[in-house]
Amino acid sequence: MANILSVGQSALAAAQAGLVTTGHNIANASTPGYSRQIVVQSALAGQDSGFGYIGKGTEVTGVNRVYNEFLGNQVLSAQTSKSQLDSYYTQIQQINNMVADPTAGLSPALQDFFTGVQNLSADPNSAAARQSLLSSADSLAARFQGLDAQVSEIRQGVNDQITAGINDINVYAKQIAQLNDAIDKAQQASGGSPPNDLLDQRDLAVANLSKDVKVSVVKQNGSYNVYIGNGQPLVISNKTYNLAAAVSPTDPSRVEVAYQNNGTTTILAENGLTGGSLAGLFEFRANTLDPVQNAIGRVATVLATTFNAQHSLGQDQTGALGGKFFNVADPLITASSNNGAGGVLTASISDVGLLTTSDYRLQVTAAAVAADPAATPPVVAAPAAYTVMRLSDGKVFSASPATVDGVDFAVSGTLTAGDEFLVRPTANGANAALGFSVAITDKAAIAAAAPIRSTPAAANTGSGTISAGTVDTPPPPNTDLRQPVKITFTSATTFDVTGTGTGLPANGVAYTPGADISYNGWTVQIAGAPANGDAFTVGPNISGVGDNRNALLLGGLQSANTVDNNSTSLQGAYSQLVNMVGNKTRELKVTSGAAQQLYTSTVNAQQAESGVNLDEEAANLLRYQQAYQAAGKVMQTASALFAVLLTLGG
Repeated sequence: MANILSVGQSALAAAQAGLVTTGHNIANASTPGYSRQIVVQSALAGQDSGFGYIGKGTEVTGVNRVYNEFLGNQVLSAQTSKSQLDSYYTQIQQINNMVADPTAGLSPALQDFFTGVQNLSADPNSAAARQSLLSSADSLAARFQGLDAQVSEIRQGVNDQITAGINDINVYAKQIAQLNDAIDKAQQASGGSPPNDLLDQRDLAVANLSKDVKVSVVKQNGSYNVYIGNGQPLVISNKTYNLAAAVSPTDPSRVEVAYQNNGTTTILAENGLTGGSLAGLFEFRANTLDPVQNAIGRVATVLATTFNAQHSLGQDQTGALGGKFFNVADPLITASSNNGAGGVLTASISDVGLLTTSDYRLQVTAAAVAADPAATPPVVAAPAAYTVMRLSDGKVFSASPATVDGVDFAVSGTLTAGDEFLVRPTANGANAALGFSVAITDKAAIAAAAPIRSTPAAANTGSGTISAGTVDTPPPPNTDLRQPVKITFTSATTFDVTGTGTGLPANGVAYTPGADISYNGWTVQIAGAPANGDAFTVGPNISGVGDNRNALLLGGLQSANTVDNNSTSLQGAYSQLVNMVGNKTRELKVTSGAAQQLYTSTVNAQQAESGVNLDEEAANLLRYQQAYQAAGKVMQTASALFAVLLTLGG
């Protein structure tokens, strides 16, 4: 009877374990990261009874979780890629909405400004037209400044998200380390049985971590060792290595990821942290946010510089030469906080037509060497050597270049090999505090007229005519544009030039009809057949309040190719920016959607194997209930048989 009773007891225990496990599955059907569990049981070895082996029942050998490591790794990989693309797409949508807005973008403000210039050229003496131009210039400046402010806000938001992501990574790393320790202790206490729920919690922590950054997991004695980036350990058994938010040494507005180990903090390369939302933020900042801010600044810088240059060649209503119309920022230079003391870098824009939307890193490769004739061998003086890297494509300009992409570089002071400087030629181009703004407030100071006037002598007898004349860009240094110069023909084919200025006097100059005649920073053309003794004078434009020649040239800057190696116009450059952002946004929308589908399919495949199916668990519940009842019946039968034996014995 004892054998029958023990068989029934083992069956009852197995059914009870099945019921509890099934109930546990049902209770955690909606628990994130939970893997369904199954009872593993086996038959006990039979007992030899002389006529054969009689079974001794069953035993529960374990409770295992249904987990497929291959599918789990696929989910991690898909989730990491999805998080990266989602992060990038979410951020670039803000930029796309900003630059492509038909009312709040830059294009309508540019168009309104140049419409004001054209209206002025149609009526240069109109006070209303002059005031309207100043108002549209102020609106344009406000639009530049507003766009730059929005970009700066987005940049600060990226910094905040990077900091939050770093904090999350540290929290998940700590959880994984604590779970490693708890799992190790639980396995030791149970003789090696896996603590399924703790294993699920650890896998969930790794999955949450992979949303922020791509991780590599290496199993060691039941623990997870987690690595990020280029192999930096984040968790080793129950020990963690923290990340920290650090300010970039060469850009105080930029938050970087730093790795802490044994009291030292090292900034990690952005391109080393692949995958996850952090990588998406880094990619957005480097490939979209920085170029967009620089592109907006480039348009502002080119517009201000070219407009100022032409404006300075004109004459305002008071008869004075034109001054600056716009204020424009110099290149932004930041010395690395790790530099030695004394080194100075200056940079200036020499050709705005060659400006790119890239930043540059100047690195000192060799310090300056002072001459020492007494040394053996004698030391010859040598200047500091440095290289300039264009960060957009990594191209390095060596041999201490003086000019790169229209930017002049100059170093001075005590430079140390390894010193670094970040140069952003157009980053502040649209900055409200440092960059683009209107420099004049008096409408009379708008230089719509040309400063020179060309006139033929009243006594001329030939058919010669002289053009209105244009001012050279830029005029020769130390020249007086408005110094009177007289051109007198000494024959039908020669003329003399008298006056004060560059190259004067000039006698016996050969005459070619329509050819350029240039002196003192201006150029005129004489056509026709001047007679001997005919004269023409180029001098100051004394009563030029109705003159619109410079206003026409200012208006021509709207369509002039002044941007991107002088290959496109201001409007064209901004349109290229809008197209670049729009195309990238559409690309990310498609790839992000594809990544979502891949992630969904991998999760479905994993859940098909590891997830809780309530219909299946309901069937198991009924099956184990029936097994429990049957086992109880076996024990009841054993008890009745034992009672019969007791009766017979009495």
